[in-house]
Formats: sequence, C-alpha cells, structure tokens
Amino acid sequence: MNFGAAPEAAGEGTANMASHLGRAAAERPQAIALKVPRGRDNGGDIDYFALTFRELAGEVAAWSDRLTAAGIRPGDRTLVMVPPGLPLIAAVFALFSCGAVPVVIDPGMGLRNFLACVSSARPRALVGVPIARLLSRVLRSAFRSLEVRVGASANLTARLTARQPSGARVASPSAITRRPEDLAAVLFTSGSTGAPKGVCYEHGMFAAQVRLIRATYGIEPGEIDLPLLPIFALFNPALGMTTIVPEINPRRPASLDPEKIVQAIQQEHVTNSFGSPTLWRKIARHCRTHNIALPTLRRVLCAGAAVPADLWDDARFVLPCGRLHSPYGATEALPVSSVSAAEIDLSSVQGACVGRPVAEVEIRIIATVDQPIASLEFAPPLPVGGIGEIVVRGPNITKQYDALPDATAAAKIRDSADSATAPEPDTLPDGVGRTSPGVWHRMGDCGYLDSDGRLWFCGRKAERVVTDHGTLYPEPCEQVFRLHPREARYALVGLGAKGRQVPAIVVEADVADTVQARAYARELRALALQHPHTATIRRFHFHPRFPVDVRHNAKIHRLALARWAATAVGYEIDSPT
Repeated sequence: MNFGAAPEAAGEGTANMASHLGRAAAERPQAIALKVPRGRDNGGDIDYFALTFRELAGEVAAWSDRLTAAGIRPGDRTLVMVPPGLPLIAAVFALFSCGAVPVVIDPGMGLRNFLACVSSARPRALVGVPIARLLSRVLRSAFRSLEVRVGASANLTARLTARQPSGARVASPSAITRRPEDLAAVLFTSGSTGAPKGVCYEHGMFAAQVRLIRATYGIEPGEIDLPLLPIFALFNPALGMTTIVPEINPRRPASLDPEKIVQAIQQEHVTNSFGSPTLWRKIARHCRTHNIALPTLRRVLCAGAAVPADLWDDARFVLPCGRLHSPYGATEALPVSSVSAAEIDLSSVQGACVGRPVAEVEIRIIATVDQPIASLEFAPPLPVGGIGEIVVRGPNITKQYDALPDATAAAKIRDSADSATAPEPDTLPDGVGRTSPGVWHRMGDCGYLDSDGRLWFCGRKAERVVTDHGTLYPEPCEQVFRLHPREARYALVGLGAKGRQVPAIVVEADVADTVQARAYARELRALALQHPHTATIRRFHFHPRFPVDVRHNAKIHRLALARWAATAVGYEIDSPT
C-alpha cells in the first residue's frame, strides 16, 4: 500500500529544511542562534558557549563539505549518533543541506530496540561519536548496511570551523534543491505501545510543521527557547529562535535538576520551552516550593501525555506573563490540536481536552476497530460526543512508515476509493508539500469531539478495557481516582481476554502493609461508585514505580502493568464500607 506522492520534474519546490538556516543567517547574522552550557563562572552563573546564526551557518557549511568529501550523497540514509547541542544541530542541518536523509533513533529505548531500528532503517552512512563508531563495528549485524563512517566529537561545543585559519571567511551552507515530497528524514517513534517504527518525513511536511507551530503559538524571530526534548531544537533555526541547550541527561530526562533549569530560564530570559508533563510538573513544584515565578516565559508547550490538573493549576502561578499549552500529536502527526489553560476544567472526569484542530488539520472520530481500513467510506464519522478512534489529515501528517507496509496499511486510510487519482493543486505556498489530501492517519488514540469542535483524549486504543458490559477508557477513569486527596498516579488496566476483561486500577504507591492497602482501596472504591463510568471497577493493585516511555517519561506502559497485575496481589472491594 503506497501512499507516496508521484515524483515531479527536478527543480520544482524549495522545501529543503536547511534553507531556513541560510535565511536566518542572512537576515539576522549577529543574533545568537545557540548557547551550550559548559560549567559555571566564578559568580555561579551558567557559562555558555555561544554561536551566532552566521557562525552556525558556517559550521553547517563546514560539516556539509566534510560529509560530501567522505562520500555521503543526496538521498543517503545517515544514522545520527551525536549528543544534543552543536553536534546534533550542525550534523542534521548539514545532512539536509547536502540532500542526505538523517535517521534519528532515541538512544534511551534500550539496546535491543535500538539495534532493531538500525537494522530496519538500513543506513548507508553513520555520523557518530567514537563510542557509536566502535559499536557499529562490534555489532556488525545491525550495522551491516554501513559503507561510510564520519567521526563527530562528544564535546558539545566542538567546532569544525575552529580549525580554520584566523580571519577566514565564514561560509553559508548551500542547500541543494529538494522537492516538497522528497524524503527528508526517518524519525523513530518511542514504541510506547509496541515496537518502535521509522516514520518517513518529507521536506514539505517539515515546512508545514514550522508554519503551523509558528502560527498556532505566535512565535516570533528573536525569541529564546529552552527545549527539554533535544529533537525540538531542530525547529528553532527555522523559527528564528535562540536555542538554549538545557543541562539535562537525554537518556534519563526525568532525572533533571529543576534548580538548574530555572536558573537557565531566569539567566537567559527564556520565552519558550517544550517538555513533558512529568518534567514541567517537577519544575513547577520547585517554583511553588521556593516561591519562584518565571515572568519571561510567554509559553510552555507540554506534550507526551495528558497534563495533570495540578500542573494546569501551578502554571497560573509559575507563568504570570505566559500560558501553558498542551499540543496534541504524535511522531507521525504534529501538531494536530492545542489547548491552553483558559479552556481547562480542572474538575472534569470526561477525558482530557486537547483543544481545537490547528489550522489546515482536519480531525474525525470513527468507530474503533483493530483491523486495517482501506477507505474512509467504510468508516463514517461518529456523532458529536461519540467516543471512537481519532483520525487526522493535513499537510504535516506523514504518509507511511519506513519499510513496514503492514504497519502503514494499519495506520493510514484513503479518503475515498478514488482519492489516489485526485488532482493536486497547481500552486502551493513556498516550501509546502503536495500532501495527498486523501490520506488520513489513525492516531492510535480514542476520543471524541464536543459541540464546540474541541477534541477530547480518552486514551490509547490499545489500552482500552473491553468488558462484557462495555468499554472503559484510561483517561476518564483515571481522572476519577486522581480526585483522591492522596497524590498518586493511577492506571486503568484490563485483566483477561478482550471482550471479557476485568477492569482494575493500579496505583503508583509503595503501601506499607495489607491493612493500609485495603483501606486505601476502599476509599478508591467509594470514588468509583460516584461516577457511572467507573462504577464497575472493584479491583485495585499497588505498584511502587510505573514503567514509562523513555522519550517523555510521561506515558505509562499500561499493557506492561496489566501483565504484572495478572499475577500480582490485588484487593477486590465490593463495598467501601
């Protein structure tokens, strides 16, 4: 099932992502593009290594020359194994510039998953630090497609241009022409509910993402961003924002020190930040505890999981001049919708409101099925308020997974039987891809649209609990138990075979003894009886630490918890008294 657009004559379109950096270097050459921490000065301030947009463009040009000299050609898939900061931005933009295809895999997903991703992506080249290059030679089976290896320094501030003679002209990267539908990158999902998959991004899709992010959040050139997920730093040259590299371990983001993040925000007058609810909850609590407000922040974008009620509440104090936003999306489709604090009802137990669709993106709700759907004509939209599967389309929505035709068929739907022959528009804005408007992406999530056109997230499709009395969804059920005065995370799981599952709640709590656990379970059962959609939940388990995704440290692995709960001690409570 091939959802790709038909090729066009060479030379059409100007969608290469690298062109954004060249434009920023021409328009704002002396503006700071990047700051990388390298310790503290004598006064305790963070000491930053800084590059202007002109200098960053020169660094990318030097990298592009080096990659070309090493034998990397347009279209070559190139695995990127470098640390965040200057090496990541310079290497990826240099690959864009010379027409190669960066392959980006989350290093925190575990060695087995990582090697499986490398093997499936079939990279011809590797840009990596010494340990990465050594790994590629030791584990030859996964890296057998490699023909070219290019070294990169593990030093976050290492510059190729530092080797040039003093006074040498700073070059700008000359990005080769890429059509909007040309493959730009392969980005792997985190694999939160299954094996990680490579997502094929086209240059036009990146251009659409930049356009929609800028328009949705009113981002202006000259703003200062502190991205808590390294991959999002790659948007900043296109948005004209300064990137402040945070002091954070990308392999273990949940271990971040909130004091260091707050210092960076205050010292550098940060205006924008992206991070998961888990990370920003930690930062917000630090701020509340120490009575710290962050008035320079205009916006915080929180994604990766539903934003908990206490974070929405804390944001009103922490961001006196800004606003917390929760964009909804996925690696395959970002952004889809967005909601801000002004629209959130903290007492809701009807799911998580994730807002209205962003411009150019269309959302529909269809009946939930686990089989592929060839055409949307076989899946009519549900009425307002009906919970079903979320499907989306737009210029930023990806069309296929890499080398996974079955996964593509399961996740993509044609608008109608004849959409494959639908004509493309004759004219498009600069850099906008011909996005085959007949392709819809199945988000793998369940939710509904309300009468105001807002989308409500109810949980992952794979994590819904199907009982003989009906279907229960994680988010609305877990919201009920979050009303308990004892602060904890809760996870709905299903025990047994789908269709006859027994719903249970797993509580993230290290309960001291059986008496205490049973008393806690009785209180939760009393809460369950107050709402029709949780009234059938009678079984409760206690787990000391939830398994979560490696990328955001926010998505709970409910399927793993269900396997654990199937054999673990639980508490069956019929009556709370």
